[in-house]
Amino acid sequence: MSRLAARFDQIKSQQRKALVSYVMAGDPQPHVTVPLLHKMAEAGVDVIELGLPFSDPMADGPVISLAAERALAGGTNTLDALNMVKEFRKNDQETPVVLMGYLNPVEVIGYEKFVSIASESGVDGVLLVDLPPEEAADFDAVLKKHDMDQIFLLAPTSTDQRIQHVVKQARGFIYYVSLKGVTGAATLDVAEAAARIQKIKAVTDVPVGVGFGISDAASAKAMGSVADAVIVGSAFVKQFATLAPEQAVEQTVNKVKELRAALDELV
Repeated sequence: MSRLAARFDQIKSQQRKALVSYVMAGDPQPHVTVPLLHKMAEAGVDVIELGLPFSDPMADGPVISLAAERALAGGTNTLDALNMVKEFRKNDQETPVVLMGYLNPVEVIGYEKFVSIASESGVDGVLLVDLPPEEAADFDAVLKKHDMDQIFLLAPTSTDQRIQHVVKQARGFIYYVSLKGVTGAATLDVAEAAARIQKIKAVTDVPVGVGFGISDAASAKAMGSVADAVIVGSAFVKQFATLAPEQAVEQTVNKVKELRAALDELV
């Protein structure tokens, strides 16, 4: 059983909701990332999504796009991000880590090499935003050899056919995008998200996490009531745009505690 499957089984048995956090590797500086991941896990994060810095993050809004720019300017690349996971694993063998990024850097490295290094580093899953399930078979075959999960996105605009493609291939969890737009968008429609998530869960046992637009206790609690997990990114990442690294880490940890407390009220 993968680390992701084990974590979601544990969460289900405890009748609680998972908190999935997104952090950009190397933002704002490379030395900040690993200590931040440890502090977030200690504060109540169940699954870590580690962003791979990329120069053309077309699915991301300004907050995460700027985080990628800061990481790249600080010298962090894809292989550096994998090394950060390896360093994280020295003291945390339990918290699942999912890489979230784009196809181009993976293709440059090569599927086999990328997945091999990721596996050795302790990565549990990969979500490539611009690799649709219809084109993901070759990459997935490599992931399966290393017992790693491929995560896919579904959105309000996803057709029944796309949902079927995803549920046939997804492992770990399915990432439901609650909004039509980029990361960091602001307006949530809980009723619509609930209806769509119910439709997805009717055809799969894979956990469904919901992200985009979740930024505070109220939105986390609302979405946690209809999904297996809430996925939060911009609300964490934006701290590093305006605060010194030490202050940003402190504010990020406080935000984790706020969201964790809100989700735990659903138990």
